[in-house]
Amino acid sequence: MRIAELSRRTGVPVPTIKYYLREGVLPPGERTSPNQARYDDTHIHRLRLVRAMVEVGGMPLATVREILDQVDADDVQSDIDKLLGTVQRAVFSTVQPHADAERQTAKEAEIVDYLRNELGWHLPLNNPAIAALASVVVTAEDLGHARFVEFIYRYAPIIGEIGVVDLDYVATAQDLDFMLESVVVGTTLGDTAILALRRMAQTNESARRFPNIRHRTFD
Repeated sequence: MRIAELSRRTGVPVPTIKYYLREGVLPPGERTSPNQARYDDTHIHRLRLVRAMVEVGGMPLATVREILDQVDADDVQSDIDKLLGTVQRAVFSTVQPHADAERQTAKEAEIVDYLRNELGWHLPLNNPAIAALASVVVTAEDLGHARFVEFIYRYAPIIGEIGVVDLDYVATAQDLDFMLESVVVGTTLGDTAILALRRMAQTNESARRFPNIRHRTFD
């Protein structure tokens, strides 16, 4: 199919498709002339994946390219854990470390000790989520919310179950390629889905606890 047909079938404007091609997140089509290329169903699928990561997952295009480069790399084809780490690093790449490096380092150690000793989690120290979480906790302390870390520890067992569900989703993929893609979809779109469910749960609990207050925002 020509690029116009690719645009029609995916709903992505031609200029956007050309931009994705230039940025390397969409592989080039089969060249049929100096100014023409042919595309197939693999381009439709990749284009929809890119669009989902950018528009639903809210990921910068540079992050999308980094993840897709890893998905397509030969050395990751049998290493789901490596790809998961790549996705996590990309997701947390915009989280800035706290200005007080010593406090953040201490908080990272505290969080890891708790999750390992109390919950039995297996956590490599270079996991980017550790630093991101520590930065959040130290920032909360700066705002006078030192008790926030207690709620983090209450979240942890619940989130542990989400991790089980996430890997169940990956494990049920039909083949390795789809399994790799499931890591990307399950993490990037899953984050948005979990956030949406959290907001709905807050609304539900607020209505339950404060039944006499009209929740105008949620009507």
